[in-house]
Amino acid sequence: MEVAPNSEPPVCRVMDFGKFLYEKTKKERDAKKAQTKIEVKEIRLRPKTNDYHQGFKVRDARRWLEEGNKVKVRIRFRGREIDYVDLALQDLKEVAQELADVATVEVPPAMEGRSVLMVLAPVRIPKKKETV
Repeated sequence: MEVAPNSEPPVCRVMDFGKFLYEKTKKERDAKKAQTKIEVKEIRLRPKTNDYHQGFKVRDARRWLEEGNKVKVRIRFRGREIDYVDLALQDLKEVAQELADVATVEVPPAMEGRSVLMVLAPVRIPKKKETV
């Protein structure tokens, strides 16, 4: 094999393959630890849920959103309640307004079978850089 002038010969690296695989799996493990897994929690309401009990559910949703989880708000209808979808939409709008400081509406209210569903996502707050 002739080597052209002014060119370097091909380079080959001899390495310990076992050590290479170990370091590779270690990097993958560290990358997996750094990931954040977002859970989707759900609160279920009814059109006739009173304000007192709705407050409990909204408080739970606020806590989950502050932890970084998404929240599904579902209003289920039974029997003839399905005729009053506008009341459910009004309730969902109130929930979204109560949680507006910690959440944004990711999926607007929509009918899904015999229920109305809305998904709230946490607001991303930029992390403050620590000065040393």
